[in-house]
Amino acid sequence: MEHLFEFNTDLLEELRGESSSTGVALDDLAFERLSSTLEGEAEIETSDRCAWRGVVSGKTLRIDGHGGDPRETDGILSVIITEFFDTDQPPSLNAADAKKFFGHLINFVAAARRQEFRDSLHVDTPAFGTATMIAEAWPAVTKVKLIFVTNGVYNARTDAVLAGKIGDIPVTYNIWDLSRFHRVETTGSKEKIVVKFAEEFGGSLPALSASGPETQFPSYLAVIRGSQLAEIFDKWGARLLESNIRSFIQARRKSVNEGIRDTIKNEPEMFFSYNNGLSATADSVETEADGTGVRILTARNLQIVNGGQTTASLHAALKHSPENLSNVHVQIKLTVVPPDNSEEVVPFISKYANSQNKVSAADFFSNHPFHMRMEGYSRRVYAPPAQGGSRQTRWFYERARGQYQVERAKLGTTDRRRFDAEHPKPQLFVKTDLAKVELSFRKKPDTVSKGAQKNFATFAADIGEAWTASDKKYDETWFKRLVAKIIIFRALEKAIPRQEWYPGGYRANIVTHGIAKLVHDVDERDKVLDLDRIWNEQSVPAGLMDCFLTACEAAADVITDPDSGIRNITEWAKKQACWARVSRLEVDYGGGLDEYLIAPEEAKAAVRDGRREEAMVSGIEAQAKVIELGGAFWGRLREWAAPNRSFSLKDDGILKACSQQDRRLPSEKQCILAVEILGRARDEGYVDDEETPRIKISGGGRVH
Repeated sequence: MEHLFEFNTDLLEELRGESSSTGVALDDLAFERLSSTLEGEAEIETSDRCAWRGVVSGKTLRIDGHGGDPRETDGILSVIITEFFDTDQPPSLNAADAKKFFGHLINFVAAARRQEFRDSLHVDTPAFGTATMIAEAWPAVTKVKLIFVTNGVYNARTDAVLAGKIGDIPVTYNIWDLSRFHRVETTGSKEKIVVKFAEEFGGSLPALSASGPETQFPSYLAVIRGSQLAEIFDKWGARLLESNIRSFIQARRKSVNEGIRDTIKNEPEMFFSYNNGLSATADSVETEADGTGVRILTARNLQIVNGGQTTASLHAALKHSPENLSNVHVQIKLTVVPPDNSEEVVPFISKYANSQNKVSAADFFSNHPFHMRMEGYSRRVYAPPAQGGSRQTRWFYERARGQYQVERAKLGTTDRRRFDAEHPKPQLFVKTDLAKVELSFRKKPDTVSKGAQKNFATFAADIGEAWTASDKKYDETWFKRLVAKIIIFRALEKAIPRQEWYPGGYRANIVTHGIAKLVHDVDERDKVLDLDRIWNEQSVPAGLMDCFLTACEAAADVITDPDSGIRNITEWAKKQACWARVSRLEVDYGGGLDEYLIAPEEAKAAVRDGRREEAMVSGIEAQAKVIELGGAFWGRLREWAAPNRSFSLKDDGILKACSQQDRRLPSEKQCILAVEILGRARDEGYVDDEETPRIKISGGGRVH
């Protein structure tokens, strides 16, 4: 419980500090902060703020946000109510408390469907837009998810519990309390889905063991009824697919989906023959022998790594062809992979199961070389001291949730203070931060506005394809310029709420559109932003900040003035038409913008300079480096590289020679090759926690 209270204290300090510096209300920041975790856990696809409460016909109505338009989220209407306590001692909550909050939320959903209630709302408010969206999308709704978000402590585990129906539409409720947030954010462990086939979904799965008794990862060939699979997906949705970000970025091939749909509708008994089935993993399974094989009773942390389209199509059939699902059968290749091995093994299972796709989401797991390389830079590269400071710090990239807290928790009090000083919490960023910042600068603000999951999907597809073509551009300079973009993005998040023109909401949409607008206008001048200057200063120059705010003000005017026929501002910001209007605006930046721009050739020259600094060293320098790092270092690298297919037996021999340098000094040629192997290993994410960090300070303008 002590760790829970400490987590709450840290959360409050973070939000209070941001509220003080931006002027944004604590409740708004809490919603944004906690909803981002829900997005990361695939509980919702996006999170749109809509704070409204009132009394209608003697009933209390309340809503704090929603998870997007059901017409864009597979028919799921997710509505959110948030109760955030500004107290260091988090209160306990019980079932009666939860029932009250869910009741207020249901009352809003019911009222939103009535014209007289919508007419009572001001047309320019988020509440009007949300109510209108609910009413217009209602024919497409297949499930209503009630989500209660709080930093109170709830006394039971509540996850996707069926709470009745509205008409014929099922309603589930889900509680995210302080304990749940703490578990997800500090341990790095995903929320575990425990599928009890026998107890909750109509029967166990008939299966055959497809592996020997001594195998490290037991495998089964199983068969599941279409109705079972659809009901399981109906309960947990995209969380069944979260081990594979593929669920968000795979191409929606219309012909395939239509084929699956037509088979369900017209030939359900042939589905098993026509469909390739699913590939899935689980942390563990519970089975029983049945004479001819086994029956799978329970699967812990079931994840579908190939077959997302099949699963989603079967789920859709719950609405249009439910009577046929009992005649549909689907094969499953299920592999049991313990949690300690999942990050290493599951991506390969998914990758090879999806090998027909040139660029598949499976290629963009958290241990994809891109993420590993960014993590490597974030652990090695020191940022220059910020203005007024003297300490160099690092920007901590969290490629897997919870890494920051896990690393910090390993340390004693003194080492933890040093860690905090070298890795300030405001300099922590995660994959979804990287994606929204990068795509804002790539002039895709409509995509960024669609939420973390869809935005990351687009980012993953773009980077995955580019990486396959060539990974050379993603070097140390690219990392530094990424950090410069993050510095700009976060500075705008703080500055915008304090501007006189700020409309009081839609901050995220304004930031991304404003950045995209300025970059667009800079491109029109055949220039680029001098991001290296921002890296070196670790801040945004005042003159450049004024230019960004000018662009953001222009963007805000468009965002709050939707095209005719669009009444939901948040949905308007997600449309290409909104960005098209912003991009066409004539914006006067005054005469100060040119000071912060450079020619593209100059930016490319800086990249070449950076690569030369990282280029292969001479034989004498290589030998000096090998000796300086020591035999133990090369031994650790050899141990890391041994199971990695990217490293050959020759590489192993080189590393062995370097690890045994106390017996015999390796040759210059061996040392050159060893340094090259080290470079390749670092590109794949190798980090040696016992190595002294590299600090390079050059004269002139750049600090590396």
